[in-house]
Amino acid sequence: MTFTVVRIIFIILGITGITFSVPLTAAYFLGEYSVIPSFLIPMAVSILLGIFFMYSGKSKKSYLSTRAGFIVVAFSWIAVSLFGALPLFLSGSIPSFTDAFFESASGFSTTGATIIDDVESLPRSINLWRCQTHWLGGMGIVALTVALLPILGVGGFQLIKAETTGPEKGKLTSKITDTAKVLWFIYFGMTMIEFVLLKFAGMDLIDALSHAFSTLGTGGFSTKNSSIGYYNSLSIEVICSVFMFLSGINFSLYYFGFTGKLSDVKDNTEFKVYVSLCLSAILLVTFVQIKNYGGFLTSLRYSSFQTLSIISTTGFSTADFTLWAPAAQTVLFILFFTGGSSGSTSGGVKVIRWVVLFKQLKNEILKMLHPHGIFTIRINKRAGRKDVVFAVAAFFMCFAMIVAFTTFFGALFGLDVFSSFTGALSMAGNIGPGFNQLGPSHTFSFLPAAVKWWYSFVMMAGRLEFFTMMIFFAPAFWKR
Repeated sequence: MTFTVVRIIFIILGITGITFSVPLTAAYFLGEYSVIPSFLIPMAVSILLGIFFMYSGKSKKSYLSTRAGFIVVAFSWIAVSLFGALPLFLSGSIPSFTDAFFESASGFSTTGATIIDDVESLPRSINLWRCQTHWLGGMGIVALTVALLPILGVGGFQLIKAETTGPEKGKLTSKITDTAKVLWFIYFGMTMIEFVLLKFAGMDLIDALSHAFSTLGTGGFSTKNSSIGYYNSLSIEVICSVFMFLSGINFSLYYFGFTGKLSDVKDNTEFKVYVSLCLSAILLVTFVQIKNYGGFLTSLRYSSFQTLSIISTTGFSTADFTLWAPAAQTVLFILFFTGGSSGSTSGGVKVIRWVVLFKQLKNEILKMLHPHGIFTIRINKRAGRKDVVFAVAAFFMCFAMIVAFTTFFGALFGLDVFSSFTGALSMAGNIGPGFNQLGPSHTFSFLPAAVKWWYSFVMMAGRLEFFTMMIFFAPAFWKR
């Protein structure tokens, strides 16, 4: 089993190394020759090791236990984050490996928190790689490997279950490799559409591709210090807003829509709540901010962008929302607790978990009024299961514990309480900006190394929805 675990991890690293070809090509054509070895050397080593491990175990019949599946996913994400930090560190773009690892972990986890104070001073190929890490982490590096290599089909479902988001996971097709291919095909197609639209809206090729990567991955890294606000373009903001919204929807619904199963989309409870939540939050913030922006349309422009950026956990900005009216900040702060839909590239708690909790709350109230009644939650017009409620409750407990400890840890190293709390929410929910000291106009560069390493772990744990990482702290996991 140990060989199988190591083999899969190195194959995943090999596939990640192949994706270095995108920024490597950019570096060549942009004339950034000094950066090329930073991509080429790790790329060559990882591909060679990946090929070696793929063929060395090809004749062996591998079996992946549930325990091994968790180990593969957790250590793959750690290994890929370390590997992704190499170009940033070797190129000298980020001299500290601690900072390079933080940036890489933030990228792959689609958090978007950065330690770089001046991103425009970086080589453009390095900025492209930063944004590309969002794209790879958004749909999942393990899912990409399963899609490309059916050879890993044994145990593929439990690998993807450990990586995907939401309280319930299932297959769209009979084979998990086909499911992974379908999702990645939809993801790639949407990325290319946004890339073309951004190019026509005024971005150059590198910026358009970089921001398409960041938007679809709901990450938030930008090639500009002032993020999307740099362009001061309504068309660019509208394009990014639309795709941030779309990226917060369960990608399975796109498959249902394309295959004519429109009833599955129409009856999806989470989708309806997500849309309602987005519209309600946008209208609330817009009306609160009308006085500050001097008109409804201008207020709608900035409020809708920032609201969708927060709820989708993308983290782009066109304005510093920490300077907005307290009521508008409160709405955005509440959105820190929601996130997008399960099965999307968004982070956060996920809308479906709140739906389950509210429906269970309603049932508990009804039981008090009718002690002998039998009540159940209904999701997607079907009766829900009790074990889903238990799973959601366990997730919230884990989320609360992580946020509480991370808040204390940040405060221990000098952050004020609110900055530390919103920073903890941002790391655990993969949101990006926080408030006060960690607001959208600040970076994380001033934090001590210990906080950066802990934040890096929390970002990865949050992307994998905690259980995949936290299970290693359970004594029962190590018992045979």
